[in-house]
Amino acid sequence: MATETSGAGPAVVTRPTDVGLKRELGLIGATWASETSIIGSGWLFGALFAAQAVGGAAVLAWAIAGVVVIVLALCHAELGAMYPVSGGTARFPHFAFGSVAGISFGFFSYVQAVTIAPIECFAFMQYASYFWPGIYNPHTHVVTGAGFVLTIVLMAAFVAVNFLAMRIFARVNNVITWWKVAIPVLAIIVLLFKFHGGNFTAGGSFMPGGIKALFGALPAAGIIFAYSGFEQADQLAGEIKNPGRNLPRAIIISILIGTAIYVLLQVAFVGAMPADQLGKGFAGITNTDVLSGPFAGLAGLIGLGWLAWILRIDAFVSPTGTGLIYTTGTSRVSYGLARNRYYPQIFGKVSKNGIPWVGLIFAFLIGLLFLLPFPSWHSLVGLITGASVLMYAGAPLSVGAFRGQVPEASRPYRMPAAAVLAPAAFIVADLLIYWSGFEVVWKLGIVLVLGYVVIGAFMAFDPQRPPLDWKSAVWLPAWLIGLGIISWQGQYSGAASGDTHPLPPTNTFHIGFWYDMLVIAAFSLAIYYWAMWTKLPREEMLTLVNKQASAGDDPMSDVHH
Repeated sequence: MATETSGAGPAVVTRPTDVGLKRELGLIGATWASETSIIGSGWLFGALFAAQAVGGAAVLAWAIAGVVVIVLALCHAELGAMYPVSGGTARFPHFAFGSVAGISFGFFSYVQAVTIAPIECFAFMQYASYFWPGIYNPHTHVVTGAGFVLTIVLMAAFVAVNFLAMRIFARVNNVITWWKVAIPVLAIIVLLFKFHGGNFTAGGSFMPGGIKALFGALPAAGIIFAYSGFEQADQLAGEIKNPGRNLPRAIIISILIGTAIYVLLQVAFVGAMPADQLGKGFAGITNTDVLSGPFAGLAGLIGLGWLAWILRIDAFVSPTGTGLIYTTGTSRVSYGLARNRYYPQIFGKVSKNGIPWVGLIFAFLIGLLFLLPFPSWHSLVGLITGASVLMYAGAPLSVGAFRGQVPEASRPYRMPAAAVLAPAAFIVADLLIYWSGFEVVWKLGIVLVLGYVVIGAFMAFDPQRPPLDWKSAVWLPAWLIGLGIISWQGQYSGAASGDTHPLPPTNTFHIGFWYDMLVIAAFSLAIYYWAMWTKLPREEMLTLVNKQASAGDDPMSDVHH
């Protein structure tokens, strides 16, 4: 990509470039890359878990989450169009705040991406157990040994397909995604003919557990997890044609489609459930077919056997499509981390087809590790949601920083009212982390420490590693530790509702409900403006961009073009 210049200062390059990747994705391909990530296993299970958590008010939860995610997506739309590089979520904070902050957000980008394929495989196995009961245990909610082996085979298939050239892979993904969008729409239309408005107050309440449960359901029921994936267009930005035009449109269109589908799916699920299943509300559903395959089980209950079969077939297609594209995204994030010089430069190797093949192989190997301690779909959701939101929090921070550092840079898409929406998006991200609960937060802290150890070891052997920019990241430990303390003293434990043997809460509940959210909002604003105050100076920021602007200066520039 041609670099862009400005007349201010000696460092004039304001856009980085990528090496070896090929721009072969158009608007539809980019949109469907995000859409296939959004419409994955989340739609297969999220409606049931949301209804179990908050009854009929689950519809509100999906709508609230849609608004929240749209605000976060607008940040990514501006960033991706401004700096259309692959693995963008791992690179924007690096440019804005330097290596210390960049390592944190980059590692969480990788954790979020590399764990999605295993979780999609779990969803595949849970639905497939209808045909092959021996691969999943519905009583313990875990895959069996046979299911574990099949999961490994499925993940290997994801990697194999990803070795295709992007133009061919995009065609495969487009076909899968058209199917993935059509089937939920079909389910919505058919199930709405079985609509019973009284179901929204089944068990005597529209919102069992109240507003506190509603907020907690956003991460715990897999709602935010279901919306994850809109950022895939950012991860593949180095391969999108005319990214200034196509990338922001792809992100925004995919979110709008996803929000409409998820809200209507929840309406259809609640409205179509037979009354004899709801004596104790949605939390009291005991039908094993519904619990193991919510929409297909529901279709069978109401006499729509043909729809149940279609939905069970889709339960293979939807997780497969999402697992495929997240395997793609994982390799691009590791490519971006190599460009940042956080990962070994071998991760920047690109095949003659323009594929970061080393990153693909490690996406498979690292993904296998997440199959071991998390044996079910639901047990992974909380951790992945937390990692996703921590990654998303880097976007509003980067938008604010870039607006101050390079105000003259070309922004093909400008986030409206960024002075208000960027800090608001950061507050929202912190609230979602808080609502995930202390159990999730402290585990994420351990993951981050491990990330610093791993990346620190990689960088120690790289003589061209970037300097550690402590001054521009002094707010980072205060933010992470502060979130942990507030979560510990707050109202959300995060002891997963779906665990067979949930642990007792480890948080103290000392900060009262509503006050806790005011504390999070005030704390988030303080961190946001502290980060803006200490962001990299313009010249240093442009220097980091310049280092990634010339293929000739890159040690991997001998790759195939």
